[in-house]
Amino acid sequence: MSNPRGMLDVGQLTELVRSEEIDTVLVGFTDIYGRFVGKRFDAEFFLDSAVKDGTHGCNYLLTVDMEMEPVPGYAFANWEQGYGDFHLVPDMITLRRATWLDKTAMVICDLVDDASHGPIAEAPRSILRKQTDAAAAAGYGAQAASELEYFIFDSTYRDAASTDYAQLQAAGWYIEDYHMMQGARVEKYNAPLRRHLRNSGVPVENSKGEWGLGQHELNVRYTEVLSMADRHCVYKQCAKELADQLEMSVTFMAKPHTGQAGSSCHVHMSLWSEGTNAFAGDDDLEGIQSTETFRWFLGGWMAHAAEVMPFYAPTVNSYKRYVAASWAPTKIAWSYDNRTAGFRVVGSGQSLRIECRIPGADCNPYLAFAAALASGLDGIDKKIEPPPLFRGDVYAAADLPEVPTTLRDATDAFAASAFTRAAFGDQVVDHYTHFFRTEQKAYEQSVTDWERKRYFERI
Repeated sequence: MSNPRGMLDVGQLTELVRSEEIDTVLVGFTDIYGRFVGKRFDAEFFLDSAVKDGTHGCNYLLTVDMEMEPVPGYAFANWEQGYGDFHLVPDMITLRRATWLDKTAMVICDLVDDASHGPIAEAPRSILRKQTDAAAAAGYGAQAASELEYFIFDSTYRDAASTDYAQLQAAGWYIEDYHMMQGARVEKYNAPLRRHLRNSGVPVENSKGEWGLGQHELNVRYTEVLSMADRHCVYKQCAKELADQLEMSVTFMAKPHTGQAGSSCHVHMSLWSEGTNAFAGDDDLEGIQSTETFRWFLGGWMAHAAEVMPFYAPTVNSYKRYVAASWAPTKIAWSYDNRTAGFRVVGSGQSLRIECRIPGADCNPYLAFAAALASGLDGIDKKIEPPPLFRGDVYAAADLPEVPTTLRDATDAFAASAFTRAAFGDQVVDHYTHFFRTEQKAYEQSVTDWERKRYFERI
């Protein structure tokens, strides 16, 4: 595949800076939540200095909560250590235009320790890189895609905040799954979103209405797994900033409304070797022409799903999406082209791949992809067999293992798992366990609208 439109090399950026078409370069990385954080560089200074030397950022950025408050209890960075710096090293392969912003380019960084000069193990991009290195050592490259869903509102972010998110005006007023007419009403948002992504190095396939009021899905082309995680994060940043510019808002919450569908991030993945899909072969698995690699990767991915669940579903809200007959999975089962299953096998031959429907739109893609890849590679290494293919309505099945239903339970399984510690290391598991438990505690100590409505008068 040719280099996507909007991707740049240093020479191209230099020419754009000289012609005054670019004057700003965003230099950043994603924190644990998946939010971009970083700095805006004068483009000339970026070319003179940051291309070679990178920049620095406070290491508290991997320990803060949603409100940017430093959270105590992390070994990686804390008040006792003085919250020093880590090094942001631009990965110049990710350099691209950011066309939704005026005269702006952006580059994604890896985080490096100044003392050891090694990668910061706790950084989400480092965690995925470790798994792509493991795949390469086993002779594979991974191709992936993530299908993101989001809700669109005619309310601005500021107005939403001023009403405590209680009076949001959805962009649609009936379920519009695949509807062309209702979809046309939000082309004022989705059309420029598609264009800006395409022109900013994120090739777009299509967009469509989804199963909630004002809910939509926009899909981008699959690619190598690390690049796909980068595309996913650029997509979300563009989507939110474009909505802000248009005096609208979008949310990637997993479950913004009780009684409506949640927003997913279906993950598609396949392994490749020497330009060929390593899943495609002559073995017959329940009618699927495949290989042992496919069978064992599926087995490992399924076997470890509950242990890595917080990497798929990282917030308290994530678990409210798993409701029967809502298009979100509730059981760990696999089937062929069956949307009630947590693992849906699709395609054939060179397009054969596994779709995991468990992650929500709130996931950090670096962590979700890392969890999927680590699980599948362990399946290949240990020759883990998948359970029998399930036919029928998975929601109605009584004897299948369930998707974990709370962040607390998922975090406990993640922390206690020998697999997660072998795959990601104690340092990473302990760091993220603390993060997920902090998120759980913040929720448990908060008073909700549900409680006020239920108890204010009548208790």
